Amino acid sequence: MMASGPTNEEKPELVPPAEVTTRHGLAEQELRLISALAVILGLGLFFALPFVLSIGSVVFLPVTAALVLTVILSPLADKLAGLGLPNALASFIAILILIAIILFGLALILQPAIALFDQVPELISHVGHRFNELQDKFAWLSRINTQLSDLLSHRSHREVVLASPTPLESIAIATPSVVIEIVLTLLMAFFMVEARVRMRQKLLLGRSSFGSSIKAARVIREIQDRVASYILTVALINIGIGIIVATGAWLFGLEAPIMWGGLAALLNFIPYVGPAAMIGVLGVFGIGSTETLLPGLVPALAYLCLHAVEANFITPSILGARFTVNPLLILIALSYFSWIWGVIGALLSVPILLILTALFDHIGHPNLIGFVFGEPLFASNPFDAADTGEETPPQ
Repeated sequence: MMASGPTNEEKPELVPPAEVTTRHGLAEQELRLISALAVILGLGLFFALPFVLSIGSVVFLPVTAALVLTVILSPLADKLAGLGLPNALASFIAILILIAIILFGLALILQPAIALFDQVPELISHVGHRFNELQDKFAWLSRINTQLSDLLSHRSHREVVLASPTPLESIAIATPSVVIEIVLTLLMAFFMVEARVRMRQKLLLGRSSFGSSIKAARVIREIQDRVASYILTVALINIGIGIIVATGAWLFGLEAPIMWGGLAALLNFIPYVGPAAMIGVLGVFGIGSTETLLPGLVPALAYLCLHAVEANFITPSILGARFTVNPLLILIALSYFSWIWGVIGALLSVPILLILTALFDHIGHPNLIGFVFGEPLFASNPFDAADTGEETPPQ
């Protein structure tokens, strides 16, 4: 029996602990540098994006609105397709239902509003008269104003008044472009809703691993369910608010109570700003339609109480923690998209925020504050779950 000699196999090279520590430190520095560049690029994109989106609003606004409508209408199209309808027909019916709801809401609001439009100058004059009466009670303010006017009266200057189009002329000028953007938005929404099945198949079958396919399916389902459920729930709440406001307007003797209910329901979709605008409009029309100041403020005060109950008790209890969003984030999104796209941006701000929130719940929230103090940008690798088929828990 031959004795086994020493083998020529190479033994693994042992790395000194100091070198391992050095390599680990270099890797951490490299990762932190990449994270810092990502944060800088993200902040630059955040501040530069409004100018790009505002200048190209003719292109970007219809696309963004169509994406939001696709997220909202896809569950409805799925239900219609589940009844046996072809995908294209289900998508078309979903778009038709949306158009019917919009036209019905506009008919409730615009038709009485046009009838009341002729009364606006008289109401404004009446409100001015009421405030003049109130100003007489605070004559000392008037005296201060007079003294300031006397001090500045020696600076004579000419005022140049530029002729501007009337509101009706502005509406007539803007109507063609608005109609074109609405048609483009609806067409893009239809094609996006109709292509949702193919997009899901590409996302599921085009991934390199089964875990990433499952994660993609969960992200799509979560975004659609969260946004669609939020819009449907808030719409039902706002319809109830509109019914209460319409009943109250009828009891207070305001003209066109259905218009007031529809306006309250529509403005309640815009957080904070919408209810504040509704209070102001009710205050103006209430003061303008009464002989004294305090009774004219009753409709606005009643709506303020109703909104306080709805915003603090009814809506949070119905929506629950699943749809709870930081009010600061809502205000930032509202001001951000209102700055870019005006009223339409304000309406789209909360759905866009919900889409981003649902997306970050799956990929992980960046630890921006901790990153400043040396912590990792992400507490864990957001893509670890894609390889194992498990979902990263929301942070």
